[in-house]
Amino acid sequence: MNNEKDTSLLFTPANIGPVMLRNRTIRSAAFEGMGRNNNPTDELRDYHLSVARGGVGMTTLAYAGICESALSFKTQIWLRPEIVPQLREITDGIHDAGAKASIQIGHCGNMTHRSTAGCLPVAACTGFNLYSPTFCRGLRKYELQTLARQFGDAVNTARDAGFDCVEVHAGHGYLISQFLSPYTNRRRDEFGGSLDNRMRFMRMCMEEVMKAAGNDMGVLVKTNMRDGFKGGLEIDDCITVAKELEQLGAHALVLSGGFVSKAPMYVMRGQMPIYTMTYYMKQLWLKYGVRMVGKYMIPTVPFKELYFLDDALRFREALKGQLVYVGGAVSREGIDKVLSSGFDFVQMGRALINEPDFVNRLREGEERCDCDHVNYCIGRMYGDKMVCHKHCTDIPKGIQKEIDKIKGDKR
Repeated sequence: MNNEKDTSLLFTPANIGPVMLRNRTIRSAAFEGMGRNNNPTDELRDYHLSVARGGVGMTTLAYAGICESALSFKTQIWLRPEIVPQLREITDGIHDAGAKASIQIGHCGNMTHRSTAGCLPVAACTGFNLYSPTFCRGLRKYELQTLARQFGDAVNTARDAGFDCVEVHAGHGYLISQFLSPYTNRRRDEFGGSLDNRMRFMRMCMEEVMKAAGNDMGVLVKTNMRDGFKGGLEIDDCITVAKELEQLGAHALVLSGGFVSKAPMYVMRGQMPIYTMTYYMKQLWLKYGVRMVGKYMIPTVPFKELYFLDDALRFREALKGQLVYVGGAVSREGIDKVLSSGFDFVQMGRALINEPDFVNRLREGEERCDCDHVNYCIGRMYGDKMVCHKHCTDIPKGIQKEIDKIKGDKR
């Protein structure tokens, strides 16, 4: 190893609140699609154990709903006491492999359907979400305190299940983000209007989370740096939100961006494989409708390594607490650049879908992961588990043709 890598922070331990990680890498809360009927499975356990054995400092189970109305897919986890024994199997295995375990908790708001949520989808305001597509109703004030308490209950359930940390999802156009963004929050009460008012629901949730976390659970919060489209939150307001989260006690902030229901590829970058996405959809009307207009609804945002770094550096300058970088960290050089720029941890998603043992490979001298960012793994989320196309042996011809075309367009 050269001297630059000898002085790297990558393989040094560090704390998130009361929790010590063995190194600076975290498996991001990237959708797995490995639950069944909102319960964990052996497949979910085996995947996260492979990441833990692969050297990561902490692995994060993706999006767990705090209640039934919080769920977007049947393949997500509904975090409730009934599944604690199954989750314990996962966290015990992660700990045996030397890593820490985190679980992302949140509410999806209007990004669901009645058949999944068990009710008409709820949101900051009554309206229609074209991207689901579904009607949704605005939450009443008395319901907001109940939801905030359910965030706290989720932390307690996570502790019972053996998790070391929780990651509160306050970005990407999920419910907390729907309250924060002027695009989705048009309320006329004390929860709408000024940014300070729009942060009120976030404060309620965070107060319950921090009270439940006590002195033995780490708390991360995923927050936007921009919503990624005109009319959404821009960077200055997002810095104000981040400062508020620090004041509310969050141990670390995960800096992301984008709105799944408006600017999804701003979050993930690259091209959405429309044919792949629709191939796994169950409803025929939705399948063929998205095939016709999907490329207009989900425009490509070119991928580049460390695509969020320029914005993240502005947050690093403005904030005092621990920051987690996420977004296009795919090489040793890039990871070292992030850590040397003042960020405390690096989250990775697609790199660890492609190579669950990527962190061990970095330790052994590998310079770059093998992910080619055709986003096949993302396209599968509408009906199957998230997996890299390089690990599949039975890809349908139409999907393979789309993969080859995306690869060709990238050259």
